[in-house]
Amino acid sequence: MSTATEVVAHHWAFIIFVIIAFGLCAFMLTGGWLLGGRARARHKETQFESGIESVGDTHIRLSAKFYLVAMFFVIFDVEALFLYAWATSIRESGWVGFVEAAIFILVLLAGLVYLVRIGALDWAPARRRVVVKSKPISHSNPHKQ
Repeated sequence: MSTATEVVAHHWAFIIFVIIAFGLCAFMLTGGWLLGGRARARHKETQFESGIESVGDTHIRLSAKFYLVAMFFVIFDVEALFLYAWATSIRESGWVGFVEAAIFILVLLAGLVYLVRIGALDWAPARRRVVVKSKPISHSNPHKQ
């Protein structure tokens, strides 16, 4: 038996799966093209969002803060996955696993404190931030003279 025949004999199920997957994709694309509507109208090609016509251009510049918040979300979401995996194996890991998880959480909290301290989570630009100054509280009534 040749090497190619041995490979096909060994991986026959995967090869059949790939052939069926490509065949199904081709069938769905061809069926949609044959059965799809061909009507053309004035508003047929207009893009709608939530039932209303879009206003403005979609190519706008976004602040880097949006991307930073998205990255923070991904980081802390992955952290939640790690903690979930740790929680499912708490009995096997014992106190050593608990200490490791506590160190992990402390490092993440230190990172969050650092982000807050450098202002990475502040949404307002520096010119719009309001500095609150505390005034001494006077107990006298200003309306009495």
